[in-house]
Amino acid sequence: MLIAVIAGCEIGFWIVLAAGLAARYPLRLRRTGAALLLCVPLVDLVLLAATAVDLRGGATAGTGHGLAAAYLGYSVAFGHSMVRWADERFAHRFAGGPPPRGKPKYGGARTRYEWREFGKATLATAIACGLLLAMIVLVDDPGRTEALSAWTARLGTVLAIWSIWPISHTLWPAKPKDREEDRVRRG
Repeated sequence: MLIAVIAGCEIGFWIVLAAGLAARYPLRLRRTGAALLLCVPLVDLVLLAATAVDLRGGATAGTGHGLAAAYLGYSVAFGHSMVRWADERFAHRFAGGPPPRGKPKYGGARTRYEWREFGKATLATAIACGLLLAMIVLVDDPGRTEALSAWTARLGTVLAIWSIWPISHTLWPAKPKDREEDRVRRG
């Protein structure tokens, strides 16, 4: 059941976000749009409450509980930037705003971008692991929370793999291709 709640929360996140941005830009209801956008984090609270109720009700922690912690961690750490990403696109499309910014492609700007994203992933992992530990303490039964401990290792593995991008961009920063070099190759 918890997997369905997670899926519902993900769908709810995008519905509330789209409703807020639609009210803000095409409908020009700025206050309504702002109110709806402020409701986006409420979706996370629904998932947090459902997870706590499930565990307090005697459920043995499983994949759904670990996934809920991971979802909440990543939602908190990346939620603001996802809202900003969508807002830039809506503003451009419906309000004559500037074209959306993409991620930097080269040099120091790209390296800083990769480290900033890795910092968000580190925060997400810390939040998720904190939630996992809170669930373990809340249940206070190692037999019912065994699966949650495995999730901390999974999240650590994801973070270790994620570190490849900022490290590689630090050691070998991307450089723009030389247009003269491209013309020579094309012949």
